[in-house]
Amino acid sequence: MRLLNQWHEGTALIRERFPDLEVVEVPVEGDVDPSLVGDALLAMPGRRETTAELARRVRWVHNFGTGMDGAVEELFSVPLLTCSRGAGAVPISEFALAAMLAFEKHLPEVWLNEPPERWYRADLGGLAGRTVGLVGIGGIGEALARRVLAFDAEVIAVRRRELASPLAEVHIVRSLAELLPACDHLVVAAPLTPRTRHLLDADAFALVRPGVHLVNIARGGLVDQEALRVALDDGRVAMATLDAVEPEPLPAGHWLYSHPRVRLSAHVSWSSEEGTRRILELFIDNLGRYLAGEPLEGVVDPVERY
Repeated sequence: MRLLNQWHEGTALIRERFPDLEVVEVPVEGDVDPSLVGDALLAMPGRRETTAELARRVRWVHNFGTGMDGAVEELFSVPLLTCSRGAGAVPISEFALAAMLAFEKHLPEVWLNEPPERWYRADLGGLAGRTVGLVGIGGIGEALARRVLAFDAEVIAVRRRELASPLAEVHIVRSLAELLPACDHLVVAAPLTPRTRHLLDADAFALVRPGVHLVNIARGGLVDQEALRVALDDGRVAMATLDAVEPEPLPAGHWLYSHPRVRLSAHVSWSSEEGTRRILELFIDNLGRYLAGEPLEGVVDPVERY
């Protein structure tokens, strides 16, 4: 088997695990040897033309990232397409939990750099007894639910497929219309697909519980940002913690930078010391399954685009 590899940093470990495998490092950007073909491609973000050309030459593509919303069209025509689904579940869920705790405990507002008007006075909340609503309960949503449940909060979720809850304590509801009015914290953890673009629009924000805290650690395109702006201005959404926005990078002067009810970060919730290693391990596990003729993990539906 010949693997075309765009992630050159992973070549040594792949060869160590599979010494009989032919691993050919191919460019992320630039021209590709016209005679080069392979069985599989480990694809990295780069010039779309380069990735598209390489995808035409293999039977299986593994996308280094989790989301497929920015993938070139040619990937969806490959006989087998997988992604690194779930690789960032732990760091992203920890980030979302930290965001909810910061909202409840008024961080960083309670930190002092001068004497306050009064000691012992604050109106702090907590997660115990709150309801956390998850839009999506895949790897990230499940990891977050486990952590939130440890704080004695209630967790409800809506998902795109009619599947049972991965956790007995998490109640699955049938629609956003059922989820939104019940949430104190609303966490967006769904994939961005043609069907989910602007899933949270003006109609959705009209249904939320007044004072809800919105956390988006998925993709900016899931939220209609102009509808969010209206909901923030009228107080229906008390705060929006946004690690994902549209577009990215967000241009200078954008209203999200300065809105008093927005906490904005540069799509960093996935970051961890073991992040890229975890992605490589997922791919190596899948490579073993592929060589053994077993079903792969993280298979992408070319119609649903996830």
